[in-house]
Amino acid sequence: MKNTLGNVITLTLFGESHGPAVGCVLDGIAPGIPVDEGEIAAAMSLRRSVSSLSTQRKEADAVEILSGVYAGKTTGTPIALVICNADTHSADYAALANTPRPSHADYTALEKYNGFADARGGGHFSGRLTAPIVAAGSICRAALRARGITLGTHIARCAGIADQPFSLDPKAELDALCSMPFAVLDPLAAADMKKAIEEARDAGDSVGGVLESAVCGLPAGVGEPFFDTLEGLLSHAIFAIPAVKGVEFGGGFAMCDLRGSEANDPFAYAGGRVVTTTNRSGGIQGGISNGMPLLLRAAIKPTPSIFLSQKSVDLAAKTDTEIAIKGRHDPAII
Repeated sequence: MKNTLGNVITLTLFGESHGPAVGCVLDGIAPGIPVDEGEIAAAMSLRRSVSSLSTQRKEADAVEILSGVYAGKTTGTPIALVICNADTHSADYAALANTPRPSHADYTALEKYNGFADARGGGHFSGRLTAPIVAAGSICRAALRARGITLGTHIARCAGIADQPFSLDPKAELDALCSMPFAVLDPLAAADMKKAIEEARDAGDSVGGVLESAVCGLPAGVGEPFFDTLEGLLSHAIFAIPAVKGVEFGGGFAMCDLRGSEANDPFAYAGGRVVTTTNRSGGIQGGISNGMPLLLRAAIKPTPSIFLSQKSVDLAAKTDTEIAIKGRHDPAII
């Protein structure tokens, strides 16, 4: 039973979707790092639903810092962050107590925790637990930015509709993404994605897609060979996010169809430092950063909670059955 990620810096999650609160403990952060509560609030506002395209749950997501920060700076002790839950509709889940939702964690949580898990709203497995991750991430993001490292994510594909990919030097694009409520670089693609999400929502269904992230300013030499590669550690963290079903770096699986002469990244000097003229490696070679922008993509499955009738089982009666899920559901987790 472990809910902690990391070694030097660790992040521990706690709480359930319909419990009193969700939160985290961020430990290992050095003392003296500025913490801007306004920046945390801005990050939470970008996570918050602003339309019918995502969750219909409306939460204030006010982050309370219980420890580890004094006079606007980290103290070096564990940082405890709490976010109270308010907009819970637990009655929507009462009928599902013995009927696991297809492709949800209902059944696996039941087996894992011997029937004692809080299943309301997905419990500890809910996307609600990403709220404290965002809060902790905003603190880490500010610390990275102070060292010249910037990062961002856009919706590279949704419902089969593609956005423009990141450029070879995506720093300006990352800066623009920081204020986008719908993180798509191409306005025409954004309009088409929104339409596809709305159509799925109106049909009682859902869609998935691919998120593409970039990190600029990461120096060469970060990472370890074999067991603690940069790809391995990042994948470990990304797969903790509910609905992620795949991760690839740089050219990813598409490189399998290329010859080595097409897939390799040629080296060159630019501005007195070593660069590569292409970035199919995604900024990582041998499990270690090479100084180019780090590029990765995460596959996000369609929301499993849909309003259409689905086949399931009745665990109490030990029979097959069908369910039609009620309540509020996201047409696009992405």
